[in-house]
Amino acid sequence: MKRLLLGICLSALTCPVFSQELYVNTEPASNMATHSLGIRVENQGYFTPDYKNRSTLELMYGASRHLMVHGSIYVSDYYQPQQHFEGGSVYAKYRFLSIDSVQRHFRGAFFAKVSSINNPIINQEISLEGDNSGLQSGVVFTQLLHKLALSGSVSYLHDWDNAGGQGLPVNYATNSIAYTLSSGYLLLPKAYKDYSQTNLNIYAEFLGKVNPAYGQSYLDFAPAVQLIFNSLIRVDFSYRLPLYNSMIRNTEHMYLVRLEYNIFNL
Repeated sequence: MKRLLLGICLSALTCPVFSQELYVNTEPASNMATHSLGIRVENQGYFTPDYKNRSTLELMYGASRHLMVHGSIYVSDYYQPQQHFEGGSVYAKYRFLSIDSVQRHFRGAFFAKVSSINNPIINQEISLEGDNSGLQSGVVFTQLLHKLALSGSVSYLHDWDNAGGQGLPVNYATNSIAYTLSSGYLLLPKAYKDYSQTNLNIYAEFLGKVNPAYGQSYLDFAPAVQLIFNSLIRVDFSYRLPLYNSMIRNTEHMYLVRLEYNIFNL
């Protein structure tokens, strides 16, 4: 039994979260370990017509085996000539379903996010990651099959006036539907021996949104690569490629680079 439990835990960055479920652009239905703290520093941006980028500081906490919470703050030059503080957001996820067996499981979770942002509203995409003040709520399901993890989500977004007197434009979409489909595969190591081994994960993610009232939509393909060192440090790289797009937004052709450090057993 000890060998079996060790084998299961060694397949993960932490025992409750398998490494190939640590998607780069989306969140799985699984939660991080109870009483653990994750610290993320992220930069994302685009190069045309001018180089613009956004930096995010995010703290994540595993409150229990069912609940985890995130808090984020954003700084960018998307809407100003220089970098400036844009606001923040809070995210919570509650896992309501767990069907587990050896090296496979099926999970389901509800999630919600609320943001307060001070930027002018000029894009058609409702994005709570530094662009819009609003609320997002949805559901996500994740299936682990040994080294392959599959996940899908659907959510509803509603935005309101941004802080600092930045009101919604006339004829602007205030409701949106977001959907995602993600797959992750554990490429290395071929066989686990201890926690210090470096993990190499590859991802294929599809990210879409629809503004039903105005017929605006997009679907992006986001390939990603991830390295995990000593089961504590995570490095992510991703780039979004639009498959189709009829929406004015910042996320088109966007790169993402992220560094994460985890502290366990607080």
